[in-house]
Amino acid sequence: MEDNGGLGGTYDKLVCQEDFDDIDEYSLHSNQENQQASVSILRLGSRIQSRSVAVSLTVLALLLLSTDIGLGVYYRQLRDGHRTISDITSELANLQGVYSAAIQSRDEVRRQLSKELNEQKVTKWELEHQQSRGKEYEKQADKLKVDIAMLSSHVPLITEGCRHCLPGWTFANSQCYYLAFSDALPRRSWQDARTFCKKQGGDLVVTDTREKHLAVHDLINTYHIPIRHTHLTGFWIGLRDVEEEGTWRWLDGSLLTEGYWNFGEPNNQGEEDCAATYPKENPFRTWNDAPCGYSLKWICEMEPRS
Repeated sequence: MEDNGGLGGTYDKLVCQEDFDDIDEYSLHSNQENQQASVSILRLGSRIQSRSVAVSLTVLALLLLSTDIGLGVYYRQLRDGHRTISDITSELANLQGVYSAAIQSRDEVRRQLSKELNEQKVTKWELEHQQSRGKEYEKQADKLKVDIAMLSSHVPLITEGCRHCLPGWTFANSQCYYLAFSDALPRRSWQDARTFCKKQGGDLVVTDTREKHLAVHDLINTYHIPIRHTHLTGFWIGLRDVEEEGTWRWLDGSLLTEGYWNFGEPNNQGEEDCAATYPKENPFRTWNDAPCGYSLKWICEMEPRS
């Protein structure tokens, strides 16, 4: 029939109740075994997982312990380093104080040294000054000795001068001479100097012989003051060329036969018509020509008293 056929089309074969029972019993038994196996597996997995957790915790604990130890060591090192830094800072402060004191001491020593050097410099200058003064005193002493010796040698001349010449005149080479050395007598022109001599009873000196010239030269070099300038040390003598340029005549009109001119003289620069003698070392180079209006000292000459 169609319905049965349909039912038969639905199930390929018929299964009896015993087969179902066997199947259920087998399935149940299999399920129980499977469950037991699963439980065992779960227990085994749980054990393995617990062991892993324990191992992990142990490792973590070891890591934490080592970290703690490391941190302790680091903290100790850090604390020791801080103490070291504190010690270094303290020592640096002490060294800074010592350095500052050394700098102050050095500056004080420098100031003291500079003061002593300045005092030494002043002392050196004073010593040089005293040595210079000593040398000057020695020169003055030597000059005084020479002057004393010369004056001593001229004592006979002065004595004879007192006998044969007016006061202030010097007796030499059988003549009386007046040399206007004194600063109280101002320098004069050639004509004014001659007027002075004539008022005293004499005239400007005439050195027309070698002996007279050397005698006057010695008197000039004996009494003149060396520190004066050369142009202030000249003395008028009784010689000029006013009548004819280049023709030199003495006061009595006699011609000059032998002159004692300095090198290059007479040169007649600016109407130099009068002669003057100067204190030179070389007695044969002592004359210069000069303008008659020029102001110089002078030498007078007079015959001695009998």
